Amino acid sequence: MVTTAQTGEPFEQLLEECRKEHKQTQGELKEVDLLIQQTTSEVERLSQRNTQVTNKLRQVESSLDTVPREDIREAYVAVSDTQQRLFTMRGQLEKLQSNQRNLSRYLDLLHNVIDVVEQTQYGARIPGEEGDGSDDGGPMQPLAVRIIEAQERERQRLSRQMHDGPAQSLTNLILQAEICERLFDTDANRARAELANLKNAVAATFQKVKGFILNLRPMMLDDLGVVPTLRRYVDSFAENSEIMTNLTITGKERRLEPHKEVTIFRLIQELLNNAAEYAHASSIQIGLDLGDDLARVSVEDNGSGFELTETLSSPDADQLGLAMMRERVEMLGGHIYFDSSVGRGTKVSLELPI
Repeated sequence: MVTTAQTGEPFEQLLEECRKEHKQTQGELKEVDLLIQQTTSEVERLSQRNTQVTNKLRQVESSLDTVPREDIREAYVAVSDTQQRLFTMRGQLEKLQSNQRNLSRYLDLLHNVIDVVEQTQYGARIPGEEGDGSDDGGPMQPLAVRIIEAQERERQRLSRQMHDGPAQSLTNLILQAEICERLFDTDANRARAELANLKNAVAATFQKVKGFILNLRPMMLDDLGVVPTLRRYVDSFAENSEIMTNLTITGKERRLEPHKEVTIFRLIQELLNNAAEYAHASSIQIGLDLGDDLARVSVEDNGSGFELTETLSSPDADQLGLAMMRERVEMLGGHIYFDSSVGRGTKVSLELPI
């Protein structure tokens, strides 16, 4: 017979670890709160500065014929620099606020775990913590925390892409539009040329925005299903990344349950991003077989690869999203297999009941 004392020791350790983590998270949350206050003050200061330099630019534009070219250039540089810094600080503020929300949720989760262990007097397992969590070679975090961290990594990636892509382009569009407006009455030919440049820049920015929409949630996934969406996404990925990417569809093309279509699309999307961003692949082969009972997916690249055992048991598994991939597939009753080694590329295969 197992006594309470025998079963209580692991939960005593869990309780102690949760209390330590709770205290550490409280400290991190206080630091984030302080950074938010400082960043908010800086955003307000830059907003005021932006108003000042914009007003000065308007004064310069009202008397272009008499103002030296150097003063005109300085006025435009001041506006561009201030707007860029303001945009960066606003992005940093949004990231800090997102971290604040995630830390608060994590703090609540830890508080609930501590309450459950204390109230049950260590007599029950915590949901989501059954087993030693070592099936991937390392300790498992609570699923809710892993989901939050995965979402935050994706938001950070999109934030960086937005900052370096459309956001910077939109800033340039504003300046080009102001130049066109100023030239209408003084140099019609140059104004037309600037308008042509502006039109091309708008078209390029529009394509970038469409790419972000496709990455976030392709509308055709709901309307047409996973097969047409994958074809379009792979074409777009190959064009934007300049990686030779081939998609092969076999079996009977048909609609699947929405959550399974989303899972298949997201897994392929993440594997393509990993191949481009981390493996630096030059060729990717994708296979989707829709059988009677199973959907089989394979994604194989010729990138740098990784040491399978070491990576699956290290923080890199979370960075690459491998642990979350496995959890998502297994929650739907499927299986996923990783095959990789350094310098030999990576192949990921999965089976999903349909």
